[in-house]
Amino acid sequence: VQLQASGGGSVQPGGSLRLACAASGFSLSDYSIGWFRQTPGKQREGVSCVSMADDHSTYYSDSVRGRFTISGDTAGNTVYLQMNSLKPEDTALYYCVRLTGDWGQGTLVTVSS
Repeated sequence: VQLQASGGGSVQPGGSLRLACAASGFSLSDYSIGWFRQTPGKQREGVSCVSMADDHSTYYSDSVRGRFTISGDTAGNTVYLQMNSLKPEDTALYYCVRLTGDWGQGTLVTVSS
């Protein structure tokens, strides 16, 4: 089981990034996949998740709802997190997670002017 997150980078406030979580060793369509973020000194936060196994229902934390969109590409076995209207407080290490407890490595997002 491997989850490879990519797409992080540095952007100015108001900018956009798209994170990708490529899975190997299993089919994303059988699981729920989420994005979490971690900032030093702060609690880990669950940002968004998508239920790939059934109705593709989604969840967003209050802090990102309306700005972030999660989606899944079953053919590519990849889950995406489109992040728009980024704010400095979105700066964090973002992880994709299979919600059975498997974590990928993080990708760093920095929002700064």
